[in-house]
Amino acid sequence: MSMTQSVPRPRTLDAIEVDTEGLGLGMSCEEAVGHLLRALVSSKPGGRVLELGTGTGVGTAWLLAGMDERARLDTLDNDPECLGVARRHHTADPRVTIFEADGGTWLSDRATDDGPGYDMVFANTGPGKFTHLDEALSLVDRGGFYVVDDLARQPERTSEPEDHCLAVEGLLENLESRAGWERLPLLGWSCGVLVMVRK
Repeated sequence: MSMTQSVPRPRTLDAIEVDTEGLGLGMSCEEAVGHLLRALVSSKPGGRVLELGTGTGVGTAWLLAGMDERARLDTLDNDPECLGVARRHHTADPRVTIFEADGGTWLSDRATDDGPGYDMVFANTGPGKFTHLDEALSLVDRGGFYVVDDLARQPERTSEPEDHCLAVEGLLENLESRAGWERLPLLGWSCGVLVMVRK
């Protein structure tokens, strides 16, 4: 038995996965990444978390499972059908706020206001990863995490753009050039993950 098999899954996850399959969707937060998210966010008691790319709420479930009662999660997506599933399973949790918004526009607006930053930003979609990267990184507080996944080529994902590898290469070069961050590359693990910590 692997270590992750001995750790309970979030209680909402089975139902979310059933609803996700019902929509004919297969692209969501992988279970190994979910365990990582839960562990990272549990190190930030009372922390503020941002998830870019709610999808149907799979990653959201893992984040909430690691958060304490004082922590707060903002999560956003522009797909109303996916958000319908996420809201069905997460709206009752007072720790989470779900936004239906264009990620790039939301990040541009949020990066220029005077609101507080985040202890963890999980970039699970294009904005905040392949676009609007500066805005996403600017929201990470000192000691906070920036986590990005889906960096490995996955042929079984038919929705993956053909230029995905080039986009990932450009992203990694960009992130490597930035001062003031520690990096933990896990590119050969799960779907390909990079964890960065702001110094």
